[in-house]
Amino acid sequence: MTRFAFMKACLLGALGFVATGPMAGPAVGQSVDTKLLVRAVSRDAKIIGTNVGGAQITIRDVETGTILVSGTQLGSTGSTELIMTKPRERGGTVFDTEGAGGFLATLEINEPTLVEVTAEGPLGTPQAVQRTSTTLWMVPGRDVLGEGLVLVLNGFTIRLESPMPEGTFPTGEPIGVRVHVEMLCGCPITPGGMWDSDRLEILARLLGGGEIVAETALGYGGERSKFEGALMAPSPGEYRLEILAIDPERANFGRAEQRLYVTGS
Repeated sequence: MTRFAFMKACLLGALGFVATGPMAGPAVGQSVDTKLLVRAVSRDAKIIGTNVGGAQITIRDVETGTILVSGTQLGSTGSTELIMTKPRERGGTVFDTEGAGGFLATLEINEPTLVEVTAEGPLGTPQAVQRTSTTLWMVPGRDVLGEGLVLVLNGFTIRLESPMPEGTFPTGEPIGVRVHVEMLCGCPITPGGMWDSDRLEILARLLGGGEIVAETALGYGGERSKFEGALMAPSPGEYRLEILAIDPERANFGRAEQRLYVTGS
């Protein structure tokens, strides 16, 4: 008997399902529609909602590998007060507010089923998409609603505003860099704000020949989530401009890149 089969048999017994013979497995009945509400949220921020393209939710039967349900989480980012500022009490409402983002799946199952639930997002910025998953037993007729199953995605969304892709620059001239950095849910980052840029490291660097040839910190650009600085164009050649947003304390990191070219003076 496999470990999975043993776990399943134990759960079936605890729930009162009856085996039909020695080790023959549980008796199964009619499929029962069983609801599972999933919420994908940004680490240290809010729900990943419609404003950033939502999140892809996939629910798979672990034993068979079959996808049971798949769809897109949409809705609002939720209540800033409840999610970010109000102390949390056990059993209290955090995410379950009117219009808050989530994906409500209906599973047709006729016995306790171990499922893997995966969240990927934000879908509006493919280069920033993160993925996480967990497993849980779903029992026929026992809906998971309210706060739902919460899956946390770590990271930042970074969008390069300048230089333009495939830009060309003369040797010895500064390359102006301007980026938009936000939480995965689209929440803004500002100095001293709720999502405080003073706690982050935002770097721009040029890579060529497998080495870092130039690097600078980007400072606040005067508008929320905007950061800027300049790098000096090195010797002629093709380079990768890499942007990093770094917050090890909260295990949040982001990265974006594009190619640029340096010509002779």
